[in-house]
Amino acid sequence: MTPTPILIDCDPGHDDAIALLLALASPEVELLGVTTVAGNQTLEKTTANAIRVLDFVGRDDISVAAGAPRPLEREPFVAAYVHGETGLDGPDLPPPQRAPLEQHAVAFLAEHVAGKTLVAIGPLTNVALLLERYPDARPDRLVLMGGSIGLGNVTPAAEFNIWADPEAAHRVFASGLDVTMIGLDVTHEALLRSKDVERLRASGRTGRMVAELHDFFHRFHARTYGFDGSPIHDAVAVAHVLRPDLVPTEHRHVAIERDSELTRGRTVVDLWRRMDVEPNAHVGVSVDGEAFVELLLERLPTLDPK
Repeated sequence: MTPTPILIDCDPGHDDAIALLLALASPEVELLGVTTVAGNQTLEKTTANAIRVLDFVGRDDISVAAGAPRPLEREPFVAAYVHGETGLDGPDLPPPQRAPLEQHAVAFLAEHVAGKTLVAIGPLTNVALLLERYPDARPDRLVLMGGSIGLGNVTPAAEFNIWADPEAAHRVFASGLDVTMIGLDVTHEALLRSKDVERLRASGRTGRMVAELHDFFHRFHARTYGFDGSPIHDAVAVAHVLRPDLVPTEHRHVAIERDSELTRGRTVVDLWRRMDVEPNAHVGVSVDGEAFVELLLERLPTLDPK
């Protein structure tokens, strides 16, 4: 089987880091490059974190390009209350051993993404800028983690990635791209629980690092939701690329709320076809949470040196 070439646009972030590792551990895909955006932390920190994760598994062959340092129109906001001051608090990862490319992430995507799958697991600022500046450099498919059908995590109404830059999200969903949305309502049904974390911790070097990521990341989810475990949001988007059957989708219309501060960033999904509008996204509606966790438990230890 020929691997599917992908690029990942991200804002690491604990779940972004695990998503990167899952992609690197999976023969179904070939990771061609990583671009970063401000989101979970500042652009400087998310870029450093992407490189730190790649360094950890010895993949300095994969280019990292830094992109947008702020949303298109909004004030920047970082989720240090979830991810800590570094964006990857928990494990003791060394500083990045290389600099990102001098090339801007949007120019890098324009050069490499045409005809490929783009997995966007942070705010959609870079993707919106790509569509604006390089209208002919379009990915074959965009799989994103963001939004939800009626659930929020940064506000009662909205998921963080869409809330952070709703104008960018609006441009992306209105672009005509082949979009698949993996939302918060789906990822909350795929928890990495305490027993799974202990299996990872005992599995080797990579599993131990991921367990340490989870130890910190879990604090927010235990405090906020009372979960015995944490959703690994962004890794579910990667898992859908690997195994589409893990997340069934429905072809529906998604609109982005940009005018009301009360519901800013809400993804209004016309699940029951109440509006006379054409579908613009394949929306995840459920997940095989057990199979997703088993995929993580099976794949991540394979990254350890032989």
